[in-house]
Amino acid sequence: MTQTPRAPEEDSGAISFEERLDAVERRISAACARSGRDRSEVTLVAVCKTWPPEIVSAAIRAGASVLGENRVQEGLAKAPLCPSAEWHLIGALQRNKIRHALSLFTVLHAVDSVECLHDLARIQAETGARPDVMLEVNVADEATKHGFSPQSVRDGVRAVLDDGEVRLVGLMCIPPWTPDPEASRPRFRALRELRDALEKEFSVSLPCLSMGMSGDFEVAIEEGATHVRIGTALFGRRTAGAWKPQRSADSDSYFLQP
Repeated sequence: MTQTPRAPEEDSGAISFEERLDAVERRISAACARSGRDRSEVTLVAVCKTWPPEIVSAAIRAGASVLGENRVQEGLAKAPLCPSAEWHLIGALQRNKIRHALSLFTVLHAVDSVECLHDLARIQAETGARPDVMLEVNVADEATKHGFSPQSVRDGVRAVLDDGEVRLVGLMCIPPWTPDPEASRPRFRALRELRDALEKEFSVSLPCLSMGMSGDFEVAIEEGATHVRIGTALFGRRTAGAWKPQRSADSDSYFLQP
């Protein structure tokens, strides 16, 4: 497929969020049209990690309805001061933060170990929370990244089936960074083919593929992505230090910076 050239990435103050959202939506629609898909098949996850609550609130008012956070504590701190939205955890789920994560996030994109799946199943049974769960696959076997290998992800699927509590809906990946979006296409295709193989091997339905970010989401959509995680193309480049929540000294709660 011919890849549409990417739009230049703007600094955060150069254009409005509404304009960036409109541009991304047009690119998503065009990628869907090229691959014979309906726009409704792709969920746009606006990645707001490190952006302060006032910026996130403005993004929601402008039309962003699904927000993605890398860290549980950051989402917990922001969500109470933002308008209603659907929150997804796109970063690795730490086992000691599972209970906190279940209080906010409706989709967990990056569960990366059998041990985490067992803990998740146990805590879900206690709380009654039932988020959609995807397994992160380290498609390029990068030492610096989390995730199941394409071989060991089968252990993850077996753990889900054995425990019977986790609602597994698909797979997620983060290919190696490259300035050429087409270089990511084989990784996205490999994840889709792995998903197809797992569905057949285990007789399960795994409809979701979380893949594609600001630099390569059009290619990901062409290869079957159902969730694209877009940060810079929507929020622009940061011009100041990253926002971080503070933690209470005597509890597990998080609160906003003054």
